[in-house]
Amino acid sequence: MDLPSGTQQIRAIVEEACKKETNIFGYGIWTHHIVYVVQYGRLLAEQLGADAEIVELAALLHDYASIKDESLYRNHHLHGPLEAERILRELDYPEGKIHAVKQCIASHRASIDAERVTPEVVCLASADAMAHIDQVPSLLYLAFVRFGMGIDEGTAWVREKLAGTRQRRYCCTRSDRRQYELSGRDQTGHRSGRNVSPGNAVGIRARSLSIR
Repeated sequence: MDLPSGTQQIRAIVEEACKKETNIFGYGIWTHHIVYVVQYGRLLAEQLGADAEIVELAALLHDYASIKDESLYRNHHLHGPLEAERILRELDYPEGKIHAVKQCIASHRASIDAERVTPEVVCLASADAMAHIDQVPSLLYLAFVRFGMGIDEGTAWVREKLAGTRQRRYCCTRSDRRQYELSGRDQTGHRSGRNVSPGNAVGIRARSLSIR
């Protein structure tokens, strides 16, 4: 599928950052995480009637802050939206899309209690979780090889990651789902293709994907 030129530029920016020695996660965060988040995000956007371009941009940029600067890792959900805004502004994206992408990135982490109030936000949080499930070996690699954790610390870290992943598979609250069902609208105020249902996301994961 042909990507908009802006999306291609962002893919290049993020992949290049992943190749740098300063990236604490190693290049594997591109090959074994981000590309999976993008692929799952596309499929979820189709299923949930979300804006596919916003979901893809957010998927590409959701971990960019911590890839770029190790010191931003702990709060990369706060720094990530600022990095995304800077990049998207340089590429002349409209303000509405910039805001929507920032909203997705700010709400994607399982460790924060954020309301996921648009289909695009739901797509990114769920796609990120699904990528972790799909790529458990990459979490083990991060814990024991890249971060040099001992067996107990690394095991606890991976378990915590996967516990958050289970929560995000159902990342709409009951009130969120009711709002979507009543409005049937996306973040731009237009009617979405389908009502948002976290059950749809789980069903997609259950069917599995081949995205090598």
